[in-house]
Amino acid sequence: METSFALIGKGYVIVAADTTAARSIVKMKIDEDKIKELSSHLLMAYSGEPGDTVQFAEYVERNIRLYQIRNLYPLRPSAAASWIRRSLAESLRSRKPYSVNLLLGGYDLATHTPNLYWIDYLGTLVEVPFAAHGYGSYFALSLLDRYHDPEASVEEGLATLKRCIDEVSKRLVVSPGKYKVKIVDKDGVRELEI
Repeated sequence: METSFALIGKGYVIVAADTTAARSIVKMKIDEDKIKELSSHLLMAYSGEPGDTVQFAEYVERNIRLYQIRNLYPLRPSAAASWIRRSLAESLRSRKPYSVNLLLGGYDLATHTPNLYWIDYLGTLVEVPFAAHGYGSYFALSLLDRYHDPEASVEEGLATLKRCIDEVSKRLVVSPGKYKVKIVDKDGVRELEI
C-alpha cells in the first residue's frame, strides 16, 4: 500500500512518500525513507518491490554521483530523468527487470526552474506539474488536478499536499500512517514537517 506524491510550485518541488515498509499483510517497518537524495538539487521517491526499489535507488544514486565526480558538475534533472528511464528500459529487456516506480524532482540551476518527472516500471517518462504513485494516487490525482497551482508558495503547496494525505487517510482501507516530505529549490534539498 505504498503512496507517493509530488508537485511543482513557484521555484520548488515538494516530494512526499509514506514511511511504511510492508510485505503482503505484514507491516515490517514504519520509518522507511523512500525518498533518495541523488544530488544537492535532485530527489527521487521510489515505490515497488522492496528489494528492487532499494537496489535500483542506490544504483541510480551512485551512478549520478560518479557522473558528478568524473565531470566536475552534476547532471541536470532532465538528463538524470533520461538516464534513469534508459536504465529501467534496459533492465526491462533483461532477465531480471526492476519493478520500480519513481517520482524524480529537481531544481535546474542553469535555467532556474523546478522539474518533476513521473517514471514507471516500464520505462515511461513524462514531465508533469504534479504526480502520484501507488494506491493513494487514485484519490490524490483528482485533488491535485483541482487544487494544484504552479505559482503557489511553499505554504500553499504544503496545504495541497496535506489535503491529499488527509484524503488518502480517510478513504484508503489500509492507509499509511506517516509521511516523509522533502523539498528541493534553489537552496537545495531539505526535509519539511507537515
